[in-house]
Amino acid sequence: MTAIADILRQHPELAVFLALGLGFLFGRFKVGNFVLGPVLGTLFAGLVIGQLGIPVPNIVKVIFFDLFLFATGYKVGPQFFRGLRKDALPQLILTLVICVTALFAAYFMSKLMGYDTGTAAGLLAGAFTESTLIGTASEAIIQLPISDVEKLQMINNIPVSYAVTYLVGTTSIVWFLPQIAPLILRIDLRELSRKLEVKLLGNSSSEPGVTSAFDDWDLRAFRISGTKWEGLTIREIEKSVEAGRILIERVRHQSRILEPDPEMVIKEGDILAIAARQNVMINGLADIGAEVFDRELLDFPRQYVNIVITKKVAAGKLLIELGEKYGQGVMLYKLIRSGVEMPFDLGTIINRGDILQVAGRKHDLERAAKQIGYLDRPTSVSDMMFVSLGIVIGGLAGLLSVKLFGISLTLTTSGGALVMGLFLGWLRSRRPTFGKIPDAALWIFDTVGLSLFIGAVGISAGPGFINGLKETGFAIIGVGLVVSLLPHIIGLFVGCYLLKINPVILLGAQSGAGTNTTALKALQDRAGSKMPALGYTVPYAIGNIILTAWGPVIVSMMS
Repeated sequence: MTAIADILRQHPELAVFLALGLGFLFGRFKVGNFVLGPVLGTLFAGLVIGQLGIPVPNIVKVIFFDLFLFATGYKVGPQFFRGLRKDALPQLILTLVICVTALFAAYFMSKLMGYDTGTAAGLLAGAFTESTLIGTASEAIIQLPISDVEKLQMINNIPVSYAVTYLVGTTSIVWFLPQIAPLILRIDLRELSRKLEVKLLGNSSSEPGVTSAFDDWDLRAFRISGTKWEGLTIREIEKSVEAGRILIERVRHQSRILEPDPEMVIKEGDILAIAARQNVMINGLADIGAEVFDRELLDFPRQYVNIVITKKVAAGKLLIELGEKYGQGVMLYKLIRSGVEMPFDLGTIINRGDILQVAGRKHDLERAAKQIGYLDRPTSVSDMMFVSLGIVIGGLAGLLSVKLFGISLTLTTSGGALVMGLFLGWLRSRRPTFGKIPDAALWIFDTVGLSLFIGAVGISAGPGFINGLKETGFAIIGVGLVVSLLPHIIGLFVGCYLLKINPVILLGAQSGAGTNTTALKALQDRAGSKMPALGYTVPYAIGNIILTAWGPVIVSMMS
């Protein structure tokens, strides 16, 4: 054991990666809806390994933290700037109320309990599960006019309070939002979600996580006989079905297979390859003629791709409008917004940066993508010039500081990287000719970058963790509970009675404002619906930015 400890002290990079591997292993621990997760798992692993007294250079932590913050801004940029628009004003106000209340709750409770600056920062970070606050607060502490010993003590106290209050913050909100909040509002969450689905979608959805054995879209062949379709063009037929959209993919006319043209006239005996959703097949195509088996007609290549919405003609439009104008030959399977699958219907409003998971023939997909955005083609190459210069420029801007009410505020280099990531992520959603970061690389920057940073923090704080926990005392559990719940209780009443937000969307917005994805999943399970996700994305984007910015703010307030 002594030999292993000596090796890890001489080669701290091995200790960091050991914490990462063990952290992802510990992160699989699950109780009900609560999952420990790789970030907290890596922190615990780092704290254990840190008992060996392994020094980790600060530059290692900063590099991984900057990559993580840039990736965070890049992901949420489009939704963050959308949140500043008028139609998202209620959710913006709600997020501000929750985040500001969280800041002052952490500040006053820390003053009441006599906590130092590091403990207060960790308390706020853990209670609101915002790991990025650890980094911004640490950088702010380094700038304080105090001794290096005091700085180190404060920085090491951050993960102590964070580790305890993270567990409290996550579990309390996972319990409060789906279980207690509906009782306070006197609502039946499941019934309200069903009514909202009926209003928006026209029917109820299946249980979350359960997928039909059938494809949502179906492709069948019908021989046209004795129907009102005879003599109509393909364009007229596709617009005539009241039950929903249909796509005529191919036509067999007198033994010849023809590619469809919008002006092609359908005649008696023609066999049509028709794509439509399952319910449309049953309710809208019952009397057009006999269904036939024609493998040759139905056997043609179909691509599954993502179309990213960037064009002005598509942003802010209803999904039905896009389908009618640009959707010829295109089948929509999913709508993804800020990484979250959204429920959708024909009246869903499309935003810039939304991702449509679609299928169809190559030329139809390319035509539609050119009109409303761009095809997000798979690639393994990241634009590292875009990433590196973004972090450099943002970091330089983050060095600037201003004084507000006597408090010196600065973004720090890491905060600057976050802001530049926001701007460049938004810019790429509008001009997708540069700055490509594949999902796999983004996951490395995001999840692995943060986990490595947290692991290094845990290793550095390890030697003083036990003593720090003894000094803080178990009272921090109750303090963490207050800081976690109070902002959400206030947000609940403000959102429901002042902002008049639909309760289902309100609870989803609160999980977003608290940057608590686990709570969103618990809400969806409790509601038996994906509807809470409608309120999640904008508050999540804004909440991430505000809570990250609270790092230097709470340090300045406490100091």
